[in-house]
Amino acid sequence: MENKESLSSIALGAGCFWCVEAVFEQLEGVQSAVSGYMGGHIKNPGYREVCTGRTGHAEVVLVTFDEAQIALGDILEVFFATHDPTTLNRQGADVGTQYRSAIFYASEEQKAMADAALQKAQLGFDVGIVTEITPATVFYEAEDYHQAYYELNGEAPYCRAVIAPKMQKFRKQFEPLLKVH
Repeated sequence: MENKESLSSIALGAGCFWCVEAVFEQLEGVQSAVSGYMGGHIKNPGYREVCTGRTGHAEVVLVTFDEAQIALGDILEVFFATHDPTTLNRQGADVGTQYRSAIFYASEEQKAMADAALQKAQLGFDVGIVTEITPATVFYEAEDYHQAYYELNGEAPYCRAVIAPKMQKFRKQFEPLLKVH
C-alpha cells in the first residue's frame, strides 16, 4: 500500500530511455517510470528535436518511488550498475548529449545521496565516472509511443538486441529488489 507522504521522484538519464524505463519499472516500490526529457533550453521539446542534440535535453526517466518500500540509495545503485557511467554522451551505439549519464535531483538530500552513490560506484571503475549531477529542471513527458516501450515492443529488434540482455543481467543482479508478479 502506497503512502503519498513517502513518495519521491528523481529523474535519471542513462542512455536510451526505453532501456532505463524497462529497468526501473521492475523495482518493488517504484510507482511509475515515465520516459521524457530534461535539462535543455527549449520548451516542450519533441523526440525529433531532442535527437538532433541541439536542445540540450537528455533522455530521462522520471522515477517515482515509495521511500517506505525502496531507498533512494538502492535506486541509485541500480542506476550506476545498469549503464556505463564512464562514457561521455554515449551508451552503446546511442551517441549524443541526449544520451548522457545524468542524475537530476529534486532536493539537497537527493544531491548528497547522488554524490555518495557516485563515489561508491567509482570504486568499481578504473576510469572516471562522468555522470552529471544537477538540479532537476522542467520534465517534459515523451510522446505516448515511448512509454512502456519494452513492455509493448519486446520483440522489436532493438528490444531483443539491446534491452533484453540488459534486463537479463539486471534481474540476476538485483533479484531481491524486483516486484513479485
